Amino acid sequence: MQYEVRVVRSRRKTLAVQIENSGTVTVRAPLRLPQAAIDTFLREHQDWIALHLQKAALREKQPPFSPEEIRALAARATRELPPLCARYAGQMGVRYSRVTIRAQHTRWGSCSRKGNLNFNCLLMLCPLEVREYVVVHELCHLKEMNHSPRFWQEVKNVLPGYEAARRWLKTEGQRLIERLPE
Repeated sequence: MQYEVRVVRSRRKTLAVQIENSGTVTVRAPLRLPQAAIDTFLREHQDWIALHLQKAALREKQPPFSPEEIRALAARATRELPPLCARYAGQMGVRYSRVTIRAQHTRWGSCSRKGNLNFNCLLMLCPLEVREYVVVHELCHLKEMNHSPRFWQEVKNVLPGYEAARRWLKTEGQRLIERLPE
């Protein structure tokens, strides 16, 4: 399989490879590492590279969401997420101010110091367990405004198996966000 390789050298100590959305393979390498070592590294990782180039090609085939689709997702989120927030807030003994729905490129949810909750409308395309995790995650910030061990314990107290939902967002969620128009 032929592909374009871009080598980026820096003061790092290890080699790393990543697949860009364009299908370019980027190798991050130490400044003085010989090209032969980079070529060997690419050969040793050719199966991984081929798999991820295939995934990148599939992502490119996904059309961006239309404005109508985004409006429909936002309307659904406006109907479904506030009751979920109310249910979990009652269970957790916390109070929030308001819930806002947006189409966000970088976040699934956020919680302000004033207790305002913000959620990405794309959550409506995620499994219910993932939506519940994001809601609980943001509500837990009303108790701990950080990601300390105490924060994660709060999340675990409410959703003992939250890790699966968190993994789903990391592996599958990016494909949804990539479909948002610029």
